[in-house]
Amino acid sequence: QVRLVESGGGLVQPGGSLRLSCTASGINFKLYTMNWHRQATGKQRELVASITSDGSTNYADSVKGRFTISRNNAWNRVSLQMNSLKPEDTATYYCNVHARGAAFWGQGTQVTVPP
Repeated sequence: QVRLVESGGGLVQPGGSLRLSCTASGINFKLYTMNWHRQATGKQRELVASITSDGSTNYADSVKGRFTISRNNAWNRVSLQMNSLKPEDTATYYCNVHARGAAFWGQGTQVTVPP
């Protein structure tokens, strides 16, 4: 079965950095676009960043220039480097992949940036 496990969240002061990681199993990882989404309390889940199988990336306007998505196919891992964090980045961050006709999600990791 497909499994996604996130790690790396936490509490960080404004302007600080965090690195999230997601390790995938049950898929041929290198073939798939991997995504990071986030959901803040009371808001809809939104796409933050994506990386395709060939390494092309895409970012939400709100994180461009601050966040960097990368992948390590040898380790079946996708990472999200988050710099210059702001209170509005506070959310639960989820790793996601669309495979075998379905969407798979990790359990989420909380990122908190206090005002």
